[in-house]
Amino acid sequence: MASLHPNAAAPPPGEPTSTQGAPSKMTLSLGHLPKRQDIRGPWPRTPSRVDPNNPPWPAYRGYHEYSFAHATMGVRLPTILGKAIEDTMKTLNEQSAEDQVTDLLACIERMDGLMTDLSGNAKLRPIIDDGEADVALWNKAIAKYFQGKDFMNAPWLFAEAYKYRRLRECFSVSKYWRDYDVFFRQKCDTFSRSADAVFELSMRFAEPFKHSENMSDAEKLEAERLMFHELTQICLWGNSTDLSLLINMTEDQIKSLQSTGGDHLAATEKNILGNQMPQLWETVKELRQKTGGRIDFVLDNAGFELYCDCVYADFLIQSGLAKQVRFHGKRYPWFVSDVTKKDWEWLLNTMVYGYLFPKATEQERESLRRMGARWKQYEKEGKWVYEAHPFWCTGYTFWELHGEAPDLFLHLSRSDLVIFKGDLNHRKLTYDCAAPASTPFDVAIGPMANAAGAPKVCSMRTIKSDVVVGLESDELAEKLDNEEEGWKISGKYAVVLLSEGRPGEKVRFA
Repeated sequence: MASLHPNAAAPPPGEPTSTQGAPSKMTLSLGHLPKRQDIRGPWPRTPSRVDPNNPPWPAYRGYHEYSFAHATMGVRLPTILGKAIEDTMKTLNEQSAEDQVTDLLACIERMDGLMTDLSGNAKLRPIIDDGEADVALWNKAIAKYFQGKDFMNAPWLFAEAYKYRRLRECFSVSKYWRDYDVFFRQKCDTFSRSADAVFELSMRFAEPFKHSENMSDAEKLEAERLMFHELTQICLWGNSTDLSLLINMTEDQIKSLQSTGGDHLAATEKNILGNQMPQLWETVKELRQKTGGRIDFVLDNAGFELYCDCVYADFLIQSGLAKQVRFHGKRYPWFVSDVTKKDWEWLLNTMVYGYLFPKATEQERESLRRMGARWKQYEKEGKWVYEAHPFWCTGYTFWELHGEAPDLFLHLSRSDLVIFKGDLNHRKLTYDCAAPASTPFDVAIGPMANAAGAPKVCSMRTIKSDVVVGLESDELAEKLDNEEEGWKISGKYAVVLLSEGRPGEKVRFA
């Protein structure tokens, strides 16, 4: 076997070559050839070469030990699944009817099988037809892009979503437990430990928002701008409480994350690395000048984050900045703490009727009741609408939304602003790949910015995974890489990014 070595000496001409004691590899001198060049890959890929297994920039995969994907697929997901099995066993022990006990036991056995596949890095098999509306989308993607792929070498985003879809399957094929939410107790428990932050907001917003009578129009507008600025930050940092990352968090740690005081917000604003809040205000302010509009929230976490989202949406309605707010949740339990219809209804009904906070004063309870009652009235009047499209629970990124869910894209195109909350939605917007940190947001989200009819899109995200875009320079990310290990997964930093889209243009499908 020959190898090339630039400094090796060749034997004199005509001298016989001896094999005894000779090196195992022949070496050649390359001293007079051009120097090796730094050849970079053709990134980003052209749109025609982009697909779920080949993102525009290199994908993060479970076997990449340098990435959070490796820790997630190898440690976090088995831990989350193990806790889900434990919680389901607790539910099993609370049952009395034999047919329901044996049915739930079969669910646990299927969860054990998923644990074996996950721990053993099994190949991704098709989803069983359990009657869900997303089965065809899942199996199309697996057949077309992921034949022979396993949990570790498929792109992290798809493999992680696939795990949660398989977990759904464990219950959806059962007789009695189809609607069981294995994470529901955790979500309720985390909200119950958020009393300080919950009442900090309810005591301020229990009564409808009003301006002082002696304020000029300019003063009123400035007061609204300042309130919008602070509520945007509350909505943003409410995303810090993500159960998939914070399984073992203490109550004091939760309180620290959920602090909503003015001093805390001022201190944390410097950690918003890509901050387009001023542009977001200008966008929302224009809606009222057009007699109000529709704003959509693509939701992330249940519990405290959803509560913050609702406080924010309440202000948008009361101030006239929006006439309608649509909330997009998940059809079934997803990524531990994502919002389902059950979570939505539980929050509003707990606020109005519940006694979740035993140490609360009567004034605090009343503030929560009044606010919850107002929100329920919004629902009755159609000012707030909750909906859940099947596409949100697929392994596709939002680059594929235009092609795989044209009805949803058309629906979103009629919104004046779509706010995507949280880390998972940001990963799906940006294809969850290794784009340079300075990549403009509208470039990183592809068709969600450049397709005809694409709505204005805002991503509010505390950074909890590898993908980071929309920064002023790559140097900022490199500086943090060198000085603050783990900054991409700590939740300490955030972005508020805005794409102008192509609203008003006729939506076209190939």
